Amino acid sequence: MPTTNPRRLGRSVVFVDGVRTPFGKAGSKGIYADTRADDLVVQCIRELMRRNPSLPAERIDDVAIAATTQTGDQGLTLGRTAGLLSGLPQSVPGFAIDRMCAGAMTAVTTTASGIGVGAYDVVVAGGVEHMGHHPMGEGADPNPRFMSERLVDPAALNMGNTAENLHDRFPEITKERADRYAVGSQNKLAAAYEAGKIQPDLVPVSTKKAGEGWRLQTADEPPRPGTTMEDLAALRTPFRAHGRVTAGNAAGLNDGATASLLAAEETAQELGLTAKMRLVSFAFAGVAPEVMGIGPVPAAEKALRLAGLSIDDIGLFEINEAFAVQVLSFLDHFGIADDDARVNRYGGAIAVGHPLASSGVRLMTQLARQFEEDPSVRFGMTAMCIGLGMGAAVIWENPHHADYGN
Repeated sequence: MPTTNPRRLGRSVVFVDGVRTPFGKAGSKGIYADTRADDLVVQCIRELMRRNPSLPAERIDDVAIAATTQTGDQGLTLGRTAGLLSGLPQSVPGFAIDRMCAGAMTAVTTTASGIGVGAYDVVVAGGVEHMGHHPMGEGADPNPRFMSERLVDPAALNMGNTAENLHDRFPEITKERADRYAVGSQNKLAAAYEAGKIQPDLVPVSTKKAGEGWRLQTADEPPRPGTTMEDLAALRTPFRAHGRVTAGNAAGLNDGATASLLAAEETAQELGLTAKMRLVSFAFAGVAPEVMGIGPVPAAEKALRLAGLSIDDIGLFEINEAFAVQVLSFLDHFGIADDDARVNRYGGAIAVGHPLASSGVRLMTQLARQFEEDPSVRFGMTAMCIGLGMGAAVIWENPHHADYGN
């Protein structure tokens, strides 16, 4: 039976707002090929301030910005530099953070923890990844002990291989089933765009490319509306001969940024800021790196336990679709159907893209929008797998629900 009320510890933390740039395709032909990563973050922070004019900039206590590859235009203590470039007062500090794909999610939970214990009142948290400028793992030098002492399977250093390993572990998740899920993701995103549900939280970005001049980017570049099962069946399996993971049932290589505004609930009320969600609990968990996609399962179980809730209490899920098999293994574990209406109502990363460290806030922004649409749902979850064998889950409460605040 669903639990009536969750446990609460410390000060209540609310998600005030979240925005993102349109996501682009990584590479020389992508929309952000000649745009700096830090400038993408700056656009998001400026938009947050524009959308929340009752917030004095000097009331922001910290800026946490994540990036997986912290070098070049994603380096130099990104939270601080992006804050300064955004026009925030010099008194507002900032820092950079890295938990690979869950970077922005960790930026949120870390700063939210600071709010919970009273160290902060208002924070900005987000992430960026320009995979065109900085491919995943660029410049990395893994310690040779990983291989010589067999601390991890060599396959763990390639995310596509870990997805194939997950298919091996769960043979009932076939390529056909993964492809069907991927087609559904494309269709749901196309429907969400058609209904105008994605556009309100996108930050238009001006870009310039040699020979093309200036353009205003207002929509995501990766989606492939109209994708069919036949289209996906024809794709090669790059990680294994006769494998099951393809470019069609996995997220691509993408560029983009996100940012969110979090506050103590009483501070939000004081400043006239609208609470779109309230944080209930969060958890991170480690798993075998060679099957990193299963990470959201133990993370979700831990977050539910900390909240005193069950999976039946969760009325909406935003699960990052790094690979279809990763989402399907989560759904199977909890007995949720592949096409359950609670899961990724606007589609997911297979369709919209996954600029690594930025994606966590995209999940939260979409969940907040769905909470507003559906007051019958009290609790929602954002979850994702993380490279090198981890998972993350955050549980949120819907302020539009009749029992909110009980």
